Amino acid sequence: MSHTEPQTDPDAATAIAAAGALPAPLADKAEAAGLPSPEPKRQARFLYWSGWRITHIAELLGVPRTTVHDWRASEKWDDAQAIDRVEGALEARLVLLIQKDGKTGGDFKEIDLLMRQVAQTARVQKYQETGKEGDLNPNIAARNAGPKKKPKRNEFAPEHVDALTQAFRDSLFDYQKVWSDAANQRTRMILKSRQIGATWYFAREAMVDAITTGRNQIFLSASKAQAHVFKQYIQAFAGEVCQIELSGDPITLGNGAILYFLGTNAKTAQGYHGNFYFDEFFWTHGFTELNKVASGMALHKKWRRTYFSTPSSIQHEAHDLWSGARYNKRRAKEDQIELDLSHSALAPGLVGGDKIWRNLINIYDALAGGCDLFDIDELKTEYNPEEFANLLMCEFMDDTHAVFPLSAMQRCMVDSWVVWDDFKPFARKPFGLRPVLIGYDPSQSEDFAGCAVVAPPDTKGGKFRVLEQHQLHGDFEAQAQFIKDLTLKYNVIYVGIDTTGIGEAVHQLVKNFFPGVTTFKYAIDVKTMLVAKAKNVIEKGRLEFDAGAKEIARAFMSIKKTLTDSGRQMTYTAGRNKTTGHADLAWAVMHALAYEPLDANNKTRSIVEYT
Repeated sequence: MSHTEPQTDPDAATAIAAAGALPAPLADKAEAAGLPSPEPKRQARFLYWSGWRITHIAELLGVPRTTVHDWRASEKWDDAQAIDRVEGALEARLVLLIQKDGKTGGDFKEIDLLMRQVAQTARVQKYQETGKEGDLNPNIAARNAGPKKKPKRNEFAPEHVDALTQAFRDSLFDYQKVWSDAANQRTRMILKSRQIGATWYFAREAMVDAITTGRNQIFLSASKAQAHVFKQYIQAFAGEVCQIELSGDPITLGNGAILYFLGTNAKTAQGYHGNFYFDEFFWTHGFTELNKVASGMALHKKWRRTYFSTPSSIQHEAHDLWSGARYNKRRAKEDQIELDLSHSALAPGLVGGDKIWRNLINIYDALAGGCDLFDIDELKTEYNPEEFANLLMCEFMDDTHAVFPLSAMQRCMVDSWVVWDDFKPFARKPFGLRPVLIGYDPSQSEDFAGCAVVAPPDTKGGKFRVLEQHQLHGDFEAQAQFIKDLTLKYNVIYVGIDTTGIGEAVHQLVKNFFPGVTTFKYAIDVKTMLVAKAKNVIEKGRLEFDAGAKEIARAFMSIKKTLTDSGRQMTYTAGRNKTTGHADLAWAVMHALAYEPLDANNKTRSIVEYT
């Protein structure tokens, strides 16, 4: 079917014009009014958009039909947008009204209305060019021109508060719900298995409390690095749920609540106040002194105190607080309390006579509470019975007969972020071009291998510093590759490897990229030499590692002096029998310490030039 133009009767033009819907031939009107004639092209375009056929337009205006066709093609009348056509109609109607003699009050009102519509169509056309809302609505431009209100940092809207609160509740395992139900207890003390999400949980609990109550939250840890784990969890929580990037240290929220992240510097934080969370308090050096400061932070009745940790040694200062011995101290016998610290009593949570709410959650409790992240059978092969009992079953270690007791190891624990100003852990080259030592101890069965990066002393008799420690679990190629990656990250001048078992395979690969690797073939005299050197370094206060690296302390504490199978010689082992774990991180550190001879004054084996 061929295209036909609109069927418009030119004889109807006069009647339509008289009705005011369309203009009469504008040239005649202009001539009668003594005005210049409107441009025929403009009249033709308006009539075309009004539905007139080109033939009739040509006849009405007295121009050739081909001329109208050319106007249509050159100005692309068919491609015109609706706003252009509306603007043409407005213009034509305005011209008619303005030319009219003897205007009525209605005519003037219509002219005013049409002029406002012309102005609005101009804004629409401008907006189509720029996309700026200010061109469409002058009120927006006026508002934007006024003084800007700076958005509040770390601000949470009511809908954000609701979303965070709901996300927190929806994410809890059953044993975490027990912690949440006890959140209003004045003091909570929790003994827990490792890796069951305690730090993660309490970071979220504190965040929800801060945004809903405006209360300050204080996070205490053995080191600043460990305290910042709380910060990372809180920032991730706000980012995941609300797409809000929290910043600052401390973090000050829009409602005024302040989140403090403190390591050993909390000893000088006398002016802080708020709810406090004391992470891994059983591994903190100088707990009694630090706890006095912490307790002062939460002295007012509105504040809450939460202690949580994996167990360390029964000789640790915090054990008296856990057992109730501190409460009983200097109290009359009739006023003393006796606590039931059994697992069956504490698993559901129990308030003791000292008004402390205690809770004990081991690995099996976590599993029963919905935490399906563990394979218990696999963990039993990776950890020796003593480690399994301490790390996962919440049993305290008795280091009375340990070669390296907790009291000795705590003297090595420092806040590395505060005291090591030459180590930048997040940099591409964390230690620059300064030399480091690597110690590696292979797995003996199915447990972990240990690897430590140690900075040697800068001066004669100076300190060794454990910069990194890792427990590796994989085939010998992966472990050798891990060591190679460390040689690219640091300026490694020494690598010490125990070649027992898988260690020999690792050694064969390591010597391809580090030919000068030092090897140890374990025998009684070799172990004795390593332990003697480590004891000498530790007793003289020459070993440091971050206080948050409690796995290093635990590994050293597990080493005990025992008899050989023959019963005729003394040796050193870790675990309850010779087939179990072997304190991998401790031996790895000792392999690095062996870089310096037993007699530190003898420079025959030393590579570092002392000054």
